[in-house]
Amino acid sequence: MNALRLAIVGAGPAGLSLALLAARALPKAEISLFDARPLDRDVSADPRTLALSLGSVQLLERLGVWGGIQAQPILEVHVSQAPPTLSSPLFGAGGEPEVVISAAEQRVEQLGAVLAYGKLVAPLQAAWTRLDDQRLVTRFGNPVQAIKPVMGGVEIDAGIAETFDLAVIAEGGVFSEQSRKAVTHDYKQNAWVGTVTLSEDVPAGLAFERFTRNGPLALLPLPGAPRRAALVWCMPQDEDEIAQLSDAQRITVIQSLLPQRAGRLLGISTLKCFALGLNAERSLVDGRSIRIGNAAQTLHPVAGQGLNLGLRDAWSLVEALKKADDVDAALRRVQWQRAPDRWSMIAATDFLARSFAWRWPGLPAARGLGLAAVGALPILRKTLARRMMFGSR
Repeated sequence: MNALRLAIVGAGPAGLSLALLAARALPKAEISLFDARPLDRDVSADPRTLALSLGSVQLLERLGVWGGIQAQPILEVHVSQAPPTLSSPLFGAGGEPEVVISAAEQRVEQLGAVLAYGKLVAPLQAAWTRLDDQRLVTRFGNPVQAIKPVMGGVEIDAGIAETFDLAVIAEGGVFSEQSRKAVTHDYKQNAWVGTVTLSEDVPAGLAFERFTRNGPLALLPLPGAPRRAALVWCMPQDEDEIAQLSDAQRITVIQSLLPQRAGRLLGISTLKCFALGLNAERSLVDGRSIRIGNAAQTLHPVAGQGLNLGLRDAWSLVEALKKADDVDAALRRVQWQRAPDRWSMIAATDFLARSFAWRWPGLPAARGLGLAAVGALPILRKTLARRMMFGSR
């Protein structure tokens, strides 16, 4: 492809990864990276939790930034259902249906990793700013005010209007603050997020996803000592009384919902609340603009795949630009390639999120049968594990 003027709007993990990939793979491209935050703002302390799949870890290794990052490898994932559910000694010591996916069984070093947002964005940004190349431009400190199509390209207005061959929109945000896209649904659920301190007898690297009557409850292992885990606790808004509970009461409720192997909760941080919903574009591409990650699809956190989808979007786009003869051909290729992965993940998370609002008789038993089937059959566990680690490819 001839020289390409590429604009990337949003310097979060997906946008920065795309910028680094493009800088390496497209040696003739002029790449401008836009973000509203000042370049000298310290982002390293941002505590938001990110869950990365193995495929995402491998991509970051290719970029040369993973080695110095403090992250907790995920060695096992336990998925189970709290009562009411099927119960049988055949399901194991707890008598409940569960799926256990382990790195050892899948013959990989880890299934993925958990880390703080700032611990990923800071080294990605440092890697970008270290690149000494006149064709790479950093436009931080001025928000992009408008993106509009023009003949043969797109115009970006961030105080000064500039024309590019292609604009990649990588600014996502949370569901409650987004304008509504073509495919949208308000789940009427809240996610309470924070951290919990665990007893030291819980092995490092264990992640838990617990299906409760009200919604999923997840613990994601965090690096460092003492033993801690990120908490994602989903509740229907019309039954949500979490704000009125004390820390001791919150610990008691969460403990009652978790399986025994999750150990004992010793403490809990301040929790933040976010409204949950689906907000997705039907098409990634609009003229010479393309959306990736949360800018293309904001999902329920039940599968923890939002950022992983964004990194796969970034990889596919750069590969298409590298191989195609022109921008439009590359965009058609990405649109076709990414559809199975993104729509299967949208459908799966949407179904699970909606199912927690259903109060049909027998639904917990049916969900338990599904878990029991996956837990009992190695081929199903392997298929699920591959989807978790690498998406649909």
